[in-house]
Amino acid sequence: MFINFSDIPGHQNLFLDYVYEFNNVKDFYASDFRNKDAYHDHFDNITKEQNPLLFKLPEIIADQYNAFQPSSKTLKNIALLKEPKTLAIFTGQQLGVLGGPLYTLYKTITAIKLAQHLNERYDEFNFVPVFWLEGDDHDFNEVNSVTIINEENNLATIAYEDSLPEGEIRGSVGELVFTEGINSFLDGVKTNLRKTEYTDTIISELKEMYQVGKSFKESFRQLIFNYFDQYGLIIFDPQQKEIKKLLKPIFQEELLNYRQHSERLILRSAALEETYHAQVKVRPINLFMNYEKGRYAIEPVEEHFRLKNKRVKFTQEELLKLITDTPELFSPNVILRPICQDYLFQTAFYVGGPSEVSYFSQVLPLYEEFQIPAPIIYPRSAATLIEKGVQTVFDKYQLSLTDFFLNADKIAEKVINNLSEYDTESDFAQTQKELEIAIDGLKEKLNVLDKTIGDSADRYKQKMISTLNEFKNKATEAQKRKYETALRQTTKTSLALFPNANLQERELNYYYFANKYGKSFIRILFEELAINKFEHQVINL
Repeated sequence: MFINFSDIPGHQNLFLDYVYEFNNVKDFYASDFRNKDAYHDHFDNITKEQNPLLFKLPEIIADQYNAFQPSSKTLKNIALLKEPKTLAIFTGQQLGVLGGPLYTLYKTITAIKLAQHLNERYDEFNFVPVFWLEGDDHDFNEVNSVTIINEENNLATIAYEDSLPEGEIRGSVGELVFTEGINSFLDGVKTNLRKTEYTDTIISELKEMYQVGKSFKESFRQLIFNYFDQYGLIIFDPQQKEIKKLLKPIFQEELLNYRQHSERLILRSAALEETYHAQVKVRPINLFMNYEKGRYAIEPVEEHFRLKNKRVKFTQEELLKLITDTPELFSPNVILRPICQDYLFQTAFYVGGPSEVSYFSQVLPLYEEFQIPAPIIYPRSAATLIEKGVQTVFDKYQLSLTDFFLNADKIAEKVINNLSEYDTESDFAQTQKELEIAIDGLKEKLNVLDKTIGDSADRYKQKMISTLNEFKNKATEAQKRKYETALRQTTKTSLALFPNANLQERELNYYYFANKYGKSFIRILFEELAINKFEHQVINL
């Protein structure tokens, strides 16, 4: 079963038009992902001039795998990067603890299955799935917690807390090393997971990956490797010093021509705002610099540059020299990151969620400035997992997934009306209508007798309607008491389907389900998730 994205709350019009009405947004994107007839020309355009970095990347990536034993598929894909006709199918994500929300896995599966599909269709080209570890990001609060449903059927958010004081500037999340707090975090996860035959195995596996002294990036990489290496996924670390050396031309170009870049980005954002929205705020310079254990945006100030929130200044020459000598200090922001990605790799597609689809509409001018072919943006698969107990509630109370996108009162009202032989809402609405007609008719007759008495009819009518509403509320509360069990079940179901008034895939962590269905659950997701429907999928477990 599939649900149109427009029937799900929270999706912006830009994303909806990209998926369903591409002609409306064609000026903001390089290609229409639905136009398969144009794919071959797109692949030819990317590979017509051989990328000189192709010969360097495989060796660097192989070094990144020194601590692992990659599958033969992954080794083959790394080697294929040397080939002029090899194209990357990219996705990426911030390094959320325990993998973050479910959609991290969904976008990874989409990239892998898309590469498989293209390899079957185009003999002339090779397609390899690549995952970009977004370790340069420094927003700790976006990656330090997971949400699951605990034994009491309440949402539980478990957060990893480090020892840094609140508000202190952190460096890149990828380099943050776990302290003793990681053990407390894992204990919290174990406490909140319902005890099953799989719980001990899962916690043991997590303790292997998440240990004191390991970094966010090391642990996240191990998790993604464990689940997707068998499919040949290349996990790419852009923070490595050798990679930053390759990116020096991009960093230098951004610093030298930031005014021109910023102007074009501002114009694009303004054009988007006329009809849609600009997903990302445009910054004067799309570069960050690591300084004294923190990561700071670079900002122009008169004839100099400064680090945001720091009393330190540099000349342009000083920054250019730092890029030349120590490129590992620099990293792109969200707008420049895709440019770095597609400068390094011959990228055919980027697999992204609704927000990424939106911000790529802003980035296209930079591709033109850097003279890099832009990839096609492919919407990741989206899904809600329906367990047997949830399906039982659907059947018993005549509900569907879309009902749970309503607020709790509306769900309760529908459940009660479906169960009750009386339609309270309709009955009271009819009674109020009849009351108003009766009073209005009486008013006309009273006006003949005495207009003053007739004029007071409206006041008495409002009092009667108010009393009727009090009566209705009492009846509704009585119904709720009568159907308390049903409402309790639907409340529990709502937590599973639309937790925190948000899509399940954006809130719940994978291990909530793995704890119920075992380690093989990742294979179930891989087999069930459709990548070519471009609608929200309902997967029955």
